[in-house]
This record gives sequence, C-alpha cells and structure tokens, in this order.
Amino acid sequence: QVQLVESGGGLVQAGGSLRLSCVASGSIFRIVAMGWYRQAPGKQRELVARIGSGGSTNYADSVKGRFTISRDNAKNTVYLQMNSLKPEDIAVYYCNALLFSVAGKGDYWGQGTQVTVSS
Repeated sequence: QVQLVESGGGLVQAGGSLRLSCVASGSIFRIVAMGWYRQAPGKQRELVARIGSGGSTNYADSVKGRFTISRDNAKNTVYLQMNSLKPEDIAVYYCNALLFSVAGKGDYWGQGTQVTVSS
C-alpha cells in the first residue's frame, strides 16, 4: 500500500515561515508528480503548488513569490517552504502524489496538516 505522511504544520504569526514535508512510502515504482493542496473552512480544496518529476513547477497565483515547492526524488519526499505567511493561508494542507506502484497508476493523498496564521 502507498502512504503519504505530512509533517510541519502548526501555528505561526503573520509574516512568519513554515516548512511542510511529505514522504511517500510503499511499493512505489515511479512518482510522476507531487503537490500540495489546501482547504480552508467552507471552501473547496485548491492547488497550492505542484512539481513534476523533471522539476517543473506551478503555483497558485496567491502564493507565487512566497511559497517554494521542492522534492527529493531519492527520498520520495516533497517540501513546501512557506514564507511571509498571511491569515488567508490558514487551511488544512494536503500532500498529493501521482505515481505508479504495484497497484498501477494512482492518485494518492495524505491525511492533511493544519496551518494556522495569527494576525
């Protein structure tokens, strides 16, 4: 079975920084892309940032210039460095991976980690 486990969420003051990590484990052959999504109370889940196997990235307009996504392919890990955090960044952040495993091609999600920004 494939599992995604996030860490690094928490409470930070506005203007502060947090770094999220997500490790994919299990019988994984190849990870195509990994990304971070978030869901704020009463809102739909939205893409924050995504990174392909070759390192190509895309970001939501709201986080460009503040957040940086990166990955360590050898460790099946994706990171999200979040700087200059704002109260509007408050959400549960979910890790996502599109990958090939013994079960075939699949889209997997982590359990989510809470990010809270105090103003």
